Amino acid sequence: MKTNIKRKTTISEKDNLILVCNKKTDLKFLSLSKKESDFIKSELKNKKEIVKINLYNRLLFIICPKEDKNCNAHIENCRILGDKVCSQLEDSKSVIIIDTEDQPFIALSIAEGLALGNYTFTKHKTKADPNKLETIYMCKNSTKKNVEELQNIVDSVYLTRDLVNEPFSHLTATDLANQAKKAGKSSGFKTTVFNKKKIESLKMGGLLAVNKGSIDDPTFTIMEWKPKNAKNKKPMVLVGKGIVYDTGGLSLKPTANSMDLMKIDMGGAGTVIGAMKAISSNKLPVHVIALVPATDNRPSGNAYAPGDIITMHDGTSVEVLNTDAEGRLVLADALSYAKKFNPELVIDLATLTGAAVAAIGHYGFVSMHENAEKEHAELKEVGDIVHERLAEFPFWSDYDELIKSDIADIKNLGGPYGGAITAGKFLAHFVDYPFIHIDLPGVYAKSKYGYRGKGATGMGVRLLYHFIKNRY
Repeated sequence: MKTNIKRKTTISEKDNLILVCNKKTDLKFLSLSKKESDFIKSELKNKKEIVKINLYNRLLFIICPKEDKNCNAHIENCRILGDKVCSQLEDSKSVIIIDTEDQPFIALSIAEGLALGNYTFTKHKTKADPNKLETIYMCKNSTKKNVEELQNIVDSVYLTRDLVNEPFSHLTATDLANQAKKAGKSSGFKTTVFNKKKIESLKMGGLLAVNKGSIDDPTFTIMEWKPKNAKNKKPMVLVGKGIVYDTGGLSLKPTANSMDLMKIDMGGAGTVIGAMKAISSNKLPVHVIALVPATDNRPSGNAYAPGDIITMHDGTSVEVLNTDAEGRLVLADALSYAKKFNPELVIDLATLTGAAVAAIGHYGFVSMHENAEKEHAELKEVGDIVHERLAEFPFWSDYDELIKSDIADIKNLGGPYGGAITAGKFLAHFVDYPFIHIDLPGVYAKSKYGYRGKGATGMGVRLLYHFIKNRY
């Protein structure tokens, strides 16, 4: 169910309230009893950031965020406080956030955490309660533009979570392409989908090789947002890995703690689709193109095999040493195809390696770049602001030696060490433009991770949106 965020100027006696305060706020206007007022003062004196009072006809929350000299940490704490209130709203269908101290960004951050924490995925449950909170009202100081922007961002994160949570039985490569079409139709970006025949004509050998073991056709989706007032002369290109399910192919994965979660291997694709929705819904004046190569990776009698040599879209020959290193093969074709757009910058996003997960867990992303030092620094700064942080790995030339093949140009496996980096080096072989690679261990959390919830987190959408917005 969608969480609506709206502005409101009138308040009734039955409206649930969240008052955003500081230590000096005078709460006399609430007309509380002495006992209630004393309780609030006592809790705030004990440095409680959330004080809840049940007034019988409504719930009242006093939120007094702790002071923090680190602005990013302060804003993130406000999002977390919003999520904590979400779990205490019981069966409430609406709540009003009142900014008592003219701190609109604090109030919006609390609303953001509240809305993102309110997400549920109950599509396949026959008896399930969806998120009960239907509407978050913003009262005082929040502009219509800011509220609408936040609504569009939250909707886009919800879309990404829905896509990543959706099982393969309901999300083939064709289904994923159709979801991109649907998002484009609702928010305004153009969508073009290449079928298998077109992909064959383009000689996308990586995507076709991975698809050989499947009974379903691959797709290659191009999304484009090109407003008339675009400020960039050359487009920004986003590339998302769209492996809708990954068995590992003939290099079969173990089921426990691995294959059972491989519906999320299209997390990069889900992220760029969500980002395109946010960018176009908020009408950012930026020309952005997104590419999604999509297929599942399954074993069959006709599947590609370890030891095979395949020829990629740009003519590079690749020795396949492991069919479970398939994501880099489909991405490489897309990165090669991106050259035709003469891009200003290309960012690829992919659930690419277990090495990235092992290195940092689900708390952020692993990143590396080539000829994009300034752009990567900007992206990293935005990551700190939205708390979708980047852990930068080295991209030294020494790692290039690890993907050289004895019988082909390169190989799709770099050895037992530096796996996230050698995967990035494989991708870098196919680019001739400023390039940032993001490995996505943070797209899914097995246990609740704050307002990101349990399951698909939607992380990456806010990172891309705010990076592109801030850049122009």
